[in-house]
Amino acid sequence: MADTTPPKAKDTVRQRKKGALTSTQRFLPIAEIRNDTVLLKNGGLRAVLQVEALNFSLKSETEQTGIIAGYESFMNTLNFPIQIVIRSSKINIDPYLAELRAMSSKHTNPLLRDQTLSYADFVEKLVDVADIMQKRFFVVIPLDATIRKKTMLEQFFGFLSPDDSTAKAGQRQKDFGSHSNQLKDRVNLIQTGLENIGLQSKRLDTQELVQLYYQIFNPQTSQEQKLGTAEAMKIEKNVL
Repeated sequence: MADTTPPKAKDTVRQRKKGALTSTQRFLPIAEIRNDTVLLKNGGLRAVLQVEALNFSLKSETEQTGIIAGYESFMNTLNFPIQIVIRSSKINIDPYLAELRAMSSKHTNPLLRDQTLSYADFVEKLVDVADIMQKRFFVVIPLDATIRKKTMLEQFFGFLSPDDSTAKAGQRQKDFGSHSNQLKDRVNLIQTGLENIGLQSKRLDTQELVQLYYQIFNPQTSQEQKLGTAEAMKIEKNVL
C-alpha cells in the first residue's frame, strides 16, 4: 500500500549550534575590566573619570568668563577624542533609610524613635512620588590600537561572529603594559585640565567600573539586585 502521508515541510529556520552562547554579552564590545581599565575586544582601552558638578549659575560674571575661556583652552590642547556622558538615574536612598531605621532602634525615648521612623517613611514615600533623579557626569578617555580599517565584508562577518577569541585575549595581554601607561598619561592630562577650570575628577577603579556598566546594561535588575564588595566579586585592586 502506498504511503499517502504528505512530505514534511523543510524547516527554513536556522538552528543554533549546540553549546553556542545565547547571552547578549557576546555582542558587547567589552572583553574584560581590570586594573581600573575597560578592555575592548578590538584591543582598545578605556578609562572613566567621574567629575563633580559645578554650579555655573552661582558664579560671578567674571568667574563664568574665566571658566568658559579655560574650558576652550583645555579642549584646544587635546589631540585625541574624549566622550562626555551625563547619566540620569533614580536616586538610591536605601542605605540612608537603613541607617535612619537602625538609628531609631537605638533611641531610648519612644517619641524620638517614632519620629525617626516617621521621617524615614516620609522620605521613602517622597522619593517614590516625586521620582527624584540623580545626575552623574563622566569623561571617557580612549586609547585605541592602530588597526587597519576593515572592509565592508569584514565588518559584516565581524557582526555575525562577535565572540572574543584566545588570539585577541593574548594580544591584549601582550600590549596591556605599554598601552596602559599611555592611557595613564592621557588621564593625568585630562584631570589637570579639568582642575584648571575648577572641576574635581576621580578615576573609577575596577569595582566602580563593574558597578557602573552593570547599572547601565541592567537598569531594572540593578535596582533589585545589588553587587557585592570587591572581595565578594573576587576583584583584584591593582594599581597602574
